[in-house]
Amino acid sequence: MGHVNCCQALSLAALGTLLAQTPSASQRGKEQPVRIGYLPITDAAPLLVAHARKMFEAEGLTAEQPRLFRAWPNLVEAFVARQVNMVHILMPTAILLRYGNRFPAKVVAWNHTNGSAITVQPQIRSLQQLGGQQVAIPFYYSIHNVILQELLRREGLQPVLRPQGKRLRENEVGLVVMPPPEMVSALANRSIAGYIVAEPFNAAAETNRVGRVLRLSGDVWRDHACCVVLMHEDDLQRRPDWTQAVVNAVVKAQQWIRQNRIETARLLSREAGTYTPHPQAVLLRVLVQYDPVFYQHEGAIRHKAWRVPRIDFQPYPFPSYTALLVRLLQRTQVEGNRDFLRTLKPEQVARDLVDDRFVRKAITAVGGTSVFGLPKQLSRTEAFEP
Repeated sequence: MGHVNCCQALSLAALGTLLAQTPSASQRGKEQPVRIGYLPITDAAPLLVAHARKMFEAEGLTAEQPRLFRAWPNLVEAFVARQVNMVHILMPTAILLRYGNRFPAKVVAWNHTNGSAITVQPQIRSLQQLGGQQVAIPFYYSIHNVILQELLRREGLQPVLRPQGKRLRENEVGLVVMPPPEMVSALANRSIAGYIVAEPFNAAAETNRVGRVLRLSGDVWRDHACCVVLMHEDDLQRRPDWTQAVVNAVVKAQQWIRQNRIETARLLSREAGTYTPHPQAVLLRVLVQYDPVFYQHEGAIRHKAWRVPRIDFQPYPFPSYTALLVRLLQRTQVEGNRDFLRTLKPEQVARDLVDDRFVRKAITAVGGTSVFGLPKQLSRTEAFEP
């Protein structure tokens, strides 16, 4: 019960209270430092690398030391209260914020692609073996919850929210919300059968020999985003030059990471002592030491032809992804009032939630789409094949 209580999905009522206390744009100074909020996952790498390498300063900005949060609700609360002004956030949570809570936030870029997995106890070899057991997710409004529920349903398994105290049937899988930093130990002590989460917590379980990767998320949804860069809408409107400079730094950080993966692992490591508690060896396993042949043999990769990396970095937020995510989210079980989801029009959300003006300019400035291996027209067809 402790794991779930400390990380319950942020309620609409709680956010409403925060919104009422939020200072208006006119109450804040014209100029402001970059204040980053993040969880200690590799999805945050572009924001942290931009800070570590003083890329914000190179754009004429000042940047405070990024603030680490252990759970998504805490980061969301800090963003809503404007304690931070740029975060990497779960894309479904961005949808919840803008449409469920009517909070004026905009997605300005992606942080990464792929970079998540389902990790289970070593003896588990198939999804069917999760029947009657509990699996942890980081948040109800997460790509992890969406992907996991799609996989379970296709195997004839029924997701059950808040399973504590319930006797699960063989065709039911209990989903518990848990902060990512607690997942590896929960798997090790067998209080859960598995979890789906961002790296490097999957690699940590492998390194510590307490779990195995059952399926890589990029093999379910090809080159999907998990976390995106979220900013306050009034910053985009009132400070477009400031916003452009912020996005420029993030895009340049992604370009640098693609060319310096080993150094990225060092910068973010526990040994460097600044940004995350993860050993460099674990981060290297994610960023560098990826053997697709091994994961094909293990069954974690089924779409060999996709050739997806374990994690990659590119900033462009494809509208087709957002539209498909809305459709999938509309059939995903989440806690709380989900009436707002039923009224969403996927293509309209893709146009309204995301503002790609700044990231398009930033991509052009670093050399164009080819720098990130993106299609020239910045459009694609989504491949979602559990």
